[in-house]
Formats: sequence, C-alpha cells, structure tokens
Amino acid sequence: MLATVSEPDLFVVCKNCSSEVSPYVTECPYCGQRVRKRAPRLDREGERPEPPARETKAPRLPRLRRGEIAGIAPETRPYATGVLILLSALVSLLLEIPSVPLAEDAVLLGPPGDEWWRYLTSPFVHPNLGYQFIALFGVAIFGMHLERRFGPLTLVLTFLACAAAGSAAAVGAAAAGLGSYPVMGANGAALGLLCAWLAEDRRALERGDDRGNDLLGVYVFAAVLALMFLADPSASPAAAAGGALAGTIVGLLLSLRR
Repeated sequence: MLATVSEPDLFVVCKNCSSEVSPYVTECPYCGQRVRKRAPRLDREGERPEPPARETKAPRLPRLRRGEIAGIAPETRPYATGVLILLSALVSLLLEIPSVPLAEDAVLLGPPGDEWWRYLTSPFVHPNLGYQFIALFGVAIFGMHLERRFGPLTLVLTFLACAAAGSAAAVGAAAAGLGSYPVMGANGAALGLLCAWLAEDRRALERGDDRGNDLLGVYVFAAVLALMFLADPSASPAAAAGGALAGTIVGLLLSLRR
C-alpha cells in the first residue's frame, strides 16, 4: 500500500491506519505499515552540494610477460646459484682422477704471488664431502635468496668477493702464524653470502620493511660455518671472518638499492 501525500512539507497519511506521520520516516509508527522506500534527503540551509568526484583513470600497467600472473611477482629460478654448486661438484669429481693435478693448480699452497686467481679457485676445492656439503648448503640457501632479490650477476659477484676476501684473510693468517696451508673450501664464501643477505634484511627492517623472516636458524647456521674449523682443521676461521666482513659490506651496499 502506498501513502497519500497531503502536504509534503508537513506529513503523509498512512493508508493502512489513516494516521498522519512525519514525511521523514519509512514506516508508520502506529501500525508498522511501510509508507515509502527511503527517507528523503534533508537539505540544510546554506549547504552547498558536494562537487562530483573527479574520475581518475586507472594506471596503465605493462602487458604481462609470458609466465606472469596478474598481482603475483614472477618466479625466478636461481640458475647462477646452481651453476656455482655444480662447478664445485665437478671439481670434486675431477679430484678423483689421479692424472688431473687440479688441486695443486687451484688451491693456495702458499702465498700466490702472481697467481692471484687462486684466491677465486680455492673455494671450489674441498678436502672432504662433509665440509663440502655444509659449505655448499649455505651457498645454496643464501645464494638463492640473493639471486631472486638482486639477480644472478649480483649473486656471482658477491660470491667471488666473499671467496676472495676469505682466501686472502686465510693467507694473511697463515703468514702471521695463525693458520696453515693449504687454503681451500667455501666456508668463507658461504658465510659471506649469509652476512650479505642478513645485513640487507636488517637494513630493510630499519626502513619499516618487515619481511617476517625467522632469524634463529640463520644465526645457528652462521655459527656452524664460523666454527667449522673445530670439526675440520682444513676450514680456516680467518677465511670465515674475511668472507663475513666482505659479505656484510656488500649487504649494506645492496640495501641502498630500492
């Protein structure tokens, strides 16, 4: 039933009970009959109507590349990290061939002199599988994180910088009587990648970018890499310290990239 409007400014009449009710209600207060669909809008004296909202065009995004999903960052595969691990595994296989004097040509048996490249090759040689597994496990985890965030070139350069710094620190320790030769293994490079990732992550947290990472496992693994020399004398603590220092510096530099 519809209400009859007698005087729009004063009242309306409910057709169910013939009561006069306010024009600003939707139901009759006497019988509950619905008299109108919605209450009229009150126009205040002197009030200016709000200007209509300006239509803003949605930002135009580039077309999705192959394999991308709208709203989801594309998944990148850590190819460079895999190549570093495969190189170390290949070196281990070549060491099993007696006719290939790879170890003597790659590791640091003393001060390298003009053979500076030994600083970069010695981390790919490991004396045993236990040492190699732990070191490459660290390279795989934190190398993958760095590569996915900053790309393969950054990962490779960070690995080489930490490896060279660790080898140089081990040679310096041996020259000071605090270490011994040969210098080999990737504990310094692995710890350097860990410190690079950790330094960049902590700087991001200071900027308000909390990524929710659980750092307990990170600190435990860092302690394992740093104290590996207690279980394997061929792992140099100086190499671990040199790689960690280089990785921390690289991580702080990477934190400047937004």
